[in-house]
Amino acid sequence: MTETLLPDLAPAYGEIFMAIGAMALLMLGVFRGNKSTELVSLLTAAVMIITLIITVTWNSTAVYTFENMFVVDRFTSFMKILVLVASALAVFMSMQYFKDEKEERFEYPILVLLATLGMMVMISANDLMSLYMGLELQSLSLYVLASIRRDSELATEAGLKYFVLGALSSGILLFGSSLIYGFVGSTNFTVIGETLSQASHGPDIGVIIGMVLVLAGLAFKISAVPFHMWTPDVYQGAPTPVTAFFAVAPKVAALALLVRVLYVPFGEMSESWTQVIVFMSLASMVLGSVAAVVQTNIKRLMAYSSIGHIGFALVGLAAGSQEGLRGLVIYMAIYLVMNVGTFACILAMRRKDGMVEDISDLAGLAQTRPAMATALGIFMLSLAGIPPLAGFWGKWYVFKAVIATAVADPMATNYGLITLAVIGVIASVVGAYYYLNIIKVMFFNEPEAEFVLQKSRKLKAIMGVSAALMVLFLLPQINAPVLEYARMAAAALIS
Repeated sequence: MTETLLPDLAPAYGEIFMAIGAMALLMLGVFRGNKSTELVSLLTAAVMIITLIITVTWNSTAVYTFENMFVVDRFTSFMKILVLVASALAVFMSMQYFKDEKEERFEYPILVLLATLGMMVMISANDLMSLYMGLELQSLSLYVLASIRRDSELATEAGLKYFVLGALSSGILLFGSSLIYGFVGSTNFTVIGETLSQASHGPDIGVIIGMVLVLAGLAFKISAVPFHMWTPDVYQGAPTPVTAFFAVAPKVAALALLVRVLYVPFGEMSESWTQVIVFMSLASMVLGSVAAVVQTNIKRLMAYSSIGHIGFALVGLAAGSQEGLRGLVIYMAIYLVMNVGTFACILAMRRKDGMVEDISDLAGLAQTRPAMATALGIFMLSLAGIPPLAGFWGKWYVFKAVIATAVADPMATNYGLITLAVIGVIASVVGAYYYLNIIKVMFFNEPEAEFVLQKSRKLKAIMGVSAALMVLFLLPQINAPVLEYARMAAAALIS
């Protein structure tokens, strides 16, 4: 019997459905114009929800297809669920904003859908080629989203900076990939891992340099120091719904890709990459905590906050254990809810003359909008890691994992894991200052002019549900599914 040339498409049904949906919605938008923006947004969210159902119902075994370039397992499924939830919420959060700004464009939800498709491919990538294809599909969409307000100088500047620096990071990643291919002879993650594990003399210097360059390219996508320079300007310049999208979904996808790149092809080189991850984690936590103290614009503050939180997430990766990876997955799930809720509150910061973004504009919010002030206060306390809110438990799991690794293997202290944990706790305390300052402004300062009453029920629901999840995370009914799925996701990569 002749071998079929068609690959098994079943593992990629979700991605295929999203691609077809994006093309269909693009045609709908082209024929009906910007008046179809609300309909296209709702249909985009529907496509994401159906893809989410397809992802959730997929079986638990690891399946490879497209010549082993694409993989689906419990780890990819969980991270895809996070990305799809974040992307769908970003679409819902944007609808009222663009309507109020009278800037409805049907292209926006379609670009979000295409970016999400790229993220899905990134998460399932098992080859340097599929990695780059997913990464560029995501990046090209994000470049346009950052500058979608063509009449705004800030948005145009944000898009240009993001494009130039993003192109540079893509070039670095490509150069690293070419070095790996030149020295190993393959771009497939599984083959690279097997080749390096069988090398009697250890990895060639070219492979090590190639791996570091690939890490540098991926570090740009997660805003890890020292590749964070684009983040504050892009967060401030992009429209707030776009910033909300940038803050969550691309970070989750790029971290998932980083984890697979380190554990599958370069698992045998952990001594080399652990030092890099420890440095990026330390630098991100310190810079994110210190630089945010002087910020007056809440979106710039959230940019530095996201840099710091990526540093905390990398603590789990630096542990190099199944427990550490489980902690990272839990952290990103909690990070998603915290940030989505916070940006829902920022989107509600509107007065008659338009959006406001200064922290000082929140003065006396507790007296004029007590429900919004309470929700934002919960998010700030959770971002600061104050117990018993969910943000505390996210940090608890990653720090617990890195300390367990250091205690179990005294040689691991050579990589500074104990120092990493200590500085992480100190950075968390420093970072609490600017989160608590926002609470102080809301509850104790003299009231400013009142915000316009929020019309969007979707935005109110997102704020309320997110705040409730932060408070109720201790309940087994809330945390048990997350903890168990995170454990299975980690076990899919590290046995």
